[in-house]
Amino acid sequence: MFDLIIRRARLSDGSLTDIAIHGGKIAALGEVKGHAVQERDLAGRYWLSAGWIDSHVHCYPKSPIYHDEADKIGVATGVTTVVDAGSTGANDVDDFYQLTRSASTQVYALLNISRTGIVTQNELADMNQIDKVGVRDAIQRLPGFIIGIKARMSSSVVGANGIKPLNCAKEIQHENGDLPLMVHIGNNPPDLDEIADLLSSGDIITHCYNGKPNRILTPAGELRASISRALQRGVRLDIGHGTASFSFEVARVAIAQGILPHTISSDIYCRNRLNGPVYTLAHVMSKFFSVGMTLPQIIDCVTVNAAAGLRLHDKGRLAVGYDADLTIFDVKEETCLFTDSEGVSVTGEKQLMPLVAVVSGQWFITDEGKKHHVFDL
Repeated sequence: MFDLIIRRARLSDGSLTDIAIHGGKIAALGEVKGHAVQERDLAGRYWLSAGWIDSHVHCYPKSPIYHDEADKIGVATGVTTVVDAGSTGANDVDDFYQLTRSASTQVYALLNISRTGIVTQNELADMNQIDKVGVRDAIQRLPGFIIGIKARMSSSVVGANGIKPLNCAKEIQHENGDLPLMVHIGNNPPDLDEIADLLSSGDIITHCYNGKPNRILTPAGELRASISRALQRGVRLDIGHGTASFSFEVARVAIAQGILPHTISSDIYCRNRLNGPVYTLAHVMSKFFSVGMTLPQIIDCVTVNAAAGLRLHDKGRLAVGYDADLTIFDVKEETCLFTDSEGVSVTGEKQLMPLVAVVSGQWFITDEGKKHHVFDL
């Protein structure tokens, strides 16, 4: 007897499957025989994927600048797992951990290499804020929560320190089991070429399609040689849309050359959730139909690719034995105006509408699902 069977779910490739869940894990796939405590029949009407992972959010509620609540950006919007990207450093990460234990959404953290995290915008302008021992101790205290580290490498953050904080970040990474390192890029200095040349396989460049001069494309619209070399070494590209870090034009030109993101993330916090241009991860994902990506590619960016990049080994796939984290959604064929961080608007023809988040087998109807009374069963 299974806990839950979801029948006739439509996958991103268009095929139909049943999924059986037991003990918080995926227990069977395909045409599932047998019974369950609860059954839901999607009748081929709704789409299903592994649970969506937003690999760049800000959800430490006490952060003075970038803050939100995990469930508002998580299960309420079809996202089963969120990864906070550097809101906290060693000083506050224990508090962040405790605050998120009551969330229905699964929350992880990339630890800011600055002990204070993002309490001010320039947390790496003082090299004394980088406390290697504090980082090491925090990672040892919370190994299942801290899954990587974060360094924000733009001029407003590092001040006169240039590339030096990234050198420290790489040392911290090597001293702590080569955890994933996410690097924020923005205005220079430091120059993006300096940043890219320091990165190694598995490191993540977030804000990869930003429209600032210090971006991955040359003025002629070609991929910078340093980024090309980094990609060949296994460096990964993450969207990190945010308030100021996504350009439709950069995305369109890059994707047309085959420079696709490995992961799509929102860089969401309360202000850009309520006022845009982010709103939800689904809204960000929907923008990528307009720049040449397909539904399977988009879904891979928030499931299998996100799990691989952050080493969440039991997530991101529809396979027996994996965590029973699922997102059920609709694809609405209707026009919608999408706006990037540069204020440029594009009329899209498709929208992703998340209806249900399933976390470890537990069923959560999203805000959109409640609004449309889709699963009032």
